[in-house]
Amino acid sequence: MMKQQTLIKNARIVNEGKIFEGDLLIEDNIIKEIDISISVKSADMTVIDVEGNYLIPGMIDDQVHFREPGLTHKANIETESKAALAGGITSFIEMPNTNPQTTTVKKLEEKFAIAARSSHANYSFMFGGTNDNLDEILKVDPKSVAGLKLFLGSSTGNMLVDDPKVIEKIFSSTDMVISVHCEDEATIKKNLAKYTEEYGDDIPMAMHPIIRSEDACYISSSKAIELAKKTGARLHVFHLSTGKETKLFSNKTPLKDKKITAEVCIHHLWFSDKDYAKKGSHIKWNPAVKTSKDRDQLWKALLDDRIDVIATDHAPHTLEEKNNPYTSAPSGGPLVQHALVALFEAHHQGKISVEKIVEKACHNPAILFDVEKRGYIREGYFADLVILDPQNPWTVNKDNILYKCGWSPFEGNTFKSRITHTFVNGKLAYNNFKVLDVKAGERLTFNR
Repeated sequence: MMKQQTLIKNARIVNEGKIFEGDLLIEDNIIKEIDISISVKSADMTVIDVEGNYLIPGMIDDQVHFREPGLTHKANIETESKAALAGGITSFIEMPNTNPQTTTVKKLEEKFAIAARSSHANYSFMFGGTNDNLDEILKVDPKSVAGLKLFLGSSTGNMLVDDPKVIEKIFSSTDMVISVHCEDEATIKKNLAKYTEEYGDDIPMAMHPIIRSEDACYISSSKAIELAKKTGARLHVFHLSTGKETKLFSNKTPLKDKKITAEVCIHHLWFSDKDYAKKGSHIKWNPAVKTSKDRDQLWKALLDDRIDVIATDHAPHTLEEKNNPYTSAPSGGPLVQHALVALFEAHHQGKISVEKIVEKACHNPAILFDVEKRGYIREGYFADLVILDPQNPWTVNKDNILYKCGWSPFEGNTFKSRITHTFVNGKLAYNNFKVLDVKAGERLTFNR
């Protein structure tokens, strides 16, 4: 059978800290050749001249909530994986707080079966820890799953892991990457009680970062880091939101050798507490968007390599749910479709280089989770690729939003850059605002 070939010509290829002009040949699902110039070898070859636009590896988003099973009125794996492709994300790692929760091996495999049928992007899942499922954690094959997720604050159902003895036992018992949500529940409950007494249910949204405070974040993340050092666990702290927390992390060791790593999300790099007045619950996340000073310190730690990874924490809710008063409006919002163009907007503003975007959003998640043959533009790697035009403005509106929930915190925002093509395993899966009828996503594998 004849191999399917696609030749991408005249690209600015971004990979491993360099940008160089050249061509790239895809053969079936693999990057076959990268060179300054590759000639057309047959009439059957598809040729795409990208005229000097960027060619980057597909983003690997290490934290999304696609809401399936059980919460599919908000989102599902099919709708959100399509939105991810439109946002330049070709691989995602999804969280366990669905309904039912992914806290048994049986439920994990059921989720993989859903994704195998419906995902347009490559996929893996986190296995969820609870106060009483250590036996199930020990059954998980580290080669078949991205890692373990612990909610050490702010969770749904019974997923809050708040027994110190259990946490230490989990940290001591697994070699998997343990990803944690760090907010101290006691601090949050105390703050919430104070402001509920003052305002009732209708607490101003601007109080969110005061209720879910810097202290709440720091107390929890510093404890988790202390325990990781004590037990030798491999710890990854999700969605840093405070400048104070960045001081807990180091850039003295290469990422592949780090035992304690950190992630920052797009919304904490983009918004600040000044935006609550206009955006309200639409930027209500846990942990909360904090001050512009926190945002500046997060950028600094990202650029000096104390923070290792950029992700989205994509967590959609319906507008009807979000438009409730403070105490009943859920936290979280949709982000995968606008992640990469938001990062390129920061590039246009002089905050980050294109090479650094690729390092933090593509290379580093692959290193951190030992993802096999993805996250780089290398011969022999899977052809997960994104072509981006840095000067082709467009405005986010209801007509071009692909999330099932139908809204975005970026609505009305004009981005200078546009994703023109997304390839998943060598197949063109997205082209200029249109997700193609191609389900090329595969289950991620791990080099462990």
